[in-house]
Amino acid sequence: MRLCSLLFALVFLLPGCVAPASLAVGPPAENATTSTPQGWLLIVGGGGTTDDMYARAISLGGGAASKVVVFPQASELPDTGDSSAAVWRDNGAGEVNVADTKDEAAALKLVESASIIWFPGGVQSRLMSALGAKLPEAIRTRYRQGAVVGGTSAGAAVMSGVMLTGDVESDSPDDGGLTFVRSSTVVTARGLGLVEWAVIDQHFIRRRRFNRLLSVVLDHPRLVGIGIDERTAILVHDRSFEVIGESNVLVIDARDADEIQAKKGLRSTATGIKLDLLGHGMRFDL
Repeated sequence: MRLCSLLFALVFLLPGCVAPASLAVGPPAENATTSTPQGWLLIVGGGGTTDDMYARAISLGGGAASKVVVFPQASELPDTGDSSAAVWRDNGAGEVNVADTKDEAAALKLVESASIIWFPGGVQSRLMSALGAKLPEAIRTRYRQGAVVGGTSAGAAVMSGVMLTGDVESDSPDDGGLTFVRSSTVVTARGLGLVEWAVIDQHFIRRRRFNRLLSVVLDHPRLVGIGIDERTAILVHDRSFEVIGESNVLVIDARDADEIQAKKGLRSTATGIKLDLLGHGMRFDL
């Protein structure tokens, strides 16, 4: 009961958010040498990417001079890459290319010159497998140098180092493992690692994924859980982000929580969890 009361109380206090504001925009930095990433992440919760989101990414990526590379490998549909590229062109992007990961050398060249790197939806594990060994590091390098890296749905899930695969482990086929918060139930894998301080979930409110995200946060309490709803995005710069879109972003922060029980297969417990429920224009700073 104590945990339930605390959760309901904290969702209204919003302890981690600051006053609504717009993050400054500008072209990507060239030849950045600082350890702080100079780029931006546009992480969309699925359900559609709005014109405003495209506009922000293109502005940050160089406007009409932007160079976009699309990686459609999360999807099984053969026209995903071309259709995504067309939308970028319609929204004012400059040069737009679709990467073929089977030609690794050509894909690496596209990444090295890209100012915007984009991942449409599908299955995140399929995308990570297609990227192979070299492309993830090349993408991380461009992000550090100043590129905008973004994705929607599965393309959002791959942004974090601890990546939700969409699978669960359960001894009971009736509950799918998520009718209550239970340790070591949510299956994770290695993502791109562009965000190492958080774990990302998408379609969050629409598909009622609170139990899933809370479970994985308590399995990894050093990470902040970020649940992004559909037609909503976070625009990340270093360790802060701004919310863009029509719905909400929920942040679960258990870094200072106590009495965390995370033994495999058992019901989880914790006290002192912080929740932030954010909307368009609001910001969160770690």
